[in-house]
Amino acid sequence: MALNLDAMKAKLDKLNGKGDGAKKNFWRPEEGESNIRIVSTPDGDPFKEKFFHYGIGGQSFLCPKRNFGDDCPACNFANKLWNEGTEESKRQAKEMFAKQRFFSPVLVRGEEAEGIRVWGYGKMAYEKLLTIVLDPDYGDITDPETGNDLKLMYGKLPGASFPRTDIRPRPRKTVLCDDAVGGDDRCAELLETIPNFDEIFERKTTEEVQSIMDQHLSGDTGNSEVEKFGPTVAATETDAVESAFSDLLNQ
Repeated sequence: MALNLDAMKAKLDKLNGKGDGAKKNFWRPEEGESNIRIVSTPDGDPFKEKFFHYGIGGQSFLCPKRNFGDDCPACNFANKLWNEGTEESKRQAKEMFAKQRFFSPVLVRGEEAEGIRVWGYGKMAYEKLLTIVLDPDYGDITDPETGNDLKLMYGKLPGASFPRTDIRPRPRKTVLCDDAVGGDDRCAELLETIPNFDEIFERKTTEEVQSIMDQHLSGDTGNSEVEKFGPTVAATETDAVESAFSDLLNQ
């Protein structure tokens, strides 16, 4: 049987950071003001919820249980840690529990040439967005003809440990693509590039997660506490892993 060259090209694109799941398709706001337009998805729900495990075995991945209803060895082990009831076991359980993230397809004003990108954000931003879309004064902010752009202010407040995202809808109704962007033709092209959120992140099987857990638990076995709870990842290492992943997903 001849080689499937298309499949080989897809593999190469994945290695080189290309394709639907490529990091280059993600967007995170710079500190200060940004203007975006959330674009509706074919199913009418542009706010996608995902759960991730961070920094386990040096990896971050979708939780099989919280996302797909499959058995998740990471969740099982985290629950056992929590049920041990000690301060240390609960600390490790919290690090291992799946974390909630949300994603939306957006067109970034001033960067329309980059096409539709994926914006990742947390629960507070999600609640703000739901409040806006449920406000009858705005209606469907994603409508390509009569929707609203959003003004984002991103950064740390004085004395704050983490950045926050302030979201406000622009009061004026605008089209998704005006003549400066390319008009209706460009708009049609953009709407064809809305990512498939079921394919952006690799789905790991229960067996694959178990393999990751085995690697995670096979660290320094000379420590009795490690044998009981699994290797303790140093706080700085955990922070580095989560920070890198959060940079991608816009913590």
